[in-house]
Amino acid sequence: MALKDITLGQYFPGNSLIHRLDPRTKILFTLLYIVAIFLCKWVVSYGLTLAVLLVLIAISRVKAKVFLKGMKPVVFIVVFTAILNLFYTSGNVLWSLGFLKITEEGLWKAAFMVLRILMLIACTLLLTYTTSPILLTDGLEKLLRPLKKVNFPVHELAMMMSIALRFIPTLIQETDKIISAQKARGADFDSGNLMQKAKALIPILIPLFISSFRRAEELAIAMECRCYHGDEGRTSLRQLTMKGRDVGFLIFSAALCGAVIALRVYGL
Repeated sequence: MALKDITLGQYFPGNSLIHRLDPRTKILFTLLYIVAIFLCKWVVSYGLTLAVLLVLIAISRVKAKVFLKGMKPVVFIVVFTAILNLFYTSGNVLWSLGFLKITEEGLWKAAFMVLRILMLIACTLLLTYTTSPILLTDGLEKLLRPLKKVNFPVHELAMMMSIALRFIPTLIQETDKIISAQKARGADFDSGNLMQKAKALIPILIPLFISSFRRAEELAIAMECRCYHGDEGRTSLRQLTMKGRDVGFLIFSAALCGAVIALRVYGL
């Protein structure tokens, strides 16, 4: 998998309904959708949540191949999880070979687990693809504002998240450049056993760590030169306001969660 396939932290500008929603609305929807996914029990509830997600992806106008590219880094985890659920779930045996057994319950459980993981990743990608890091930070800070009463560092937490999201694509590009430079010097990252491949990563990790610390120091100096002192006396350029579409979307999110709960009660 090429590093350029990693799209985590990227923002795709647009003017769709999803893009125009308040970031707080999208964050709350993501949380409610994750709750709904974990409450799904059978085919109908999984089908409902999947259909909602596909419709929202279509409305966002972000290309489907972008979402597929964003899921590539977790392919191994998805496959490994599916295998574990497939062979280690007791029930009606459909096929067996020694200690390996495939059961009907294992097939359903593996399919639902894979679908659950993919939907979790897709809904979080939908949030980051349609919301700029700045707006995402502002929305999170507004939602967590009540915690300031107990001296929780809300602004600092939001700022760290914003910086992390901002520098993920930069670090990926930096890593790609280092790999290309090392290959030009004759480095081989593909051949050898597992231990040799791990040792081959050292010429990549050391320059990457040095570059990361240098960037962090430069950013700290730049923030200090601009008299940044955390949340003290700061104002916001963008004032977030909830509109009718945001209220309607939140009602829809709550209704989706309620529908999944009702389907779970009826075993669907």
